[in-house]
Amino acid sequence: MNKITLENNEYEIIKDYKNGYNKDELTNKYTDYFKDFDYIVGDWAYGKLRLKGFYDKKNKNCKEFNNIDNLDKYLKENCAFDCSYFVAKRK
Repeated sequence: MNKITLENNEYEIIKDYKNGYNKDELTNKYTDYFKDFDYIVGDWAYGKLRLKGFYDKKNKNCKEFNNIDNLDKYLKENCAFDCSYFVAKRK
């Protein structure tokens, strides 16, 4: 899979659904807000990339709404139907 370094954090793209991963767009959208998350999910809606941070369930900051185990629920309830998306895991 693809790897990318963003502000000294290394990520691996572990899921790229319907070619949702775009290195340039992710680099442009990434801010230090995401540095503490274990995962970054990027989904496309109306031609724009949206990012959301998620935690591994073992992380002390993990809550139900940002638990990566609930990714399918997030995609179904908060994203455009069958949208392109990617999942980046922090190394």
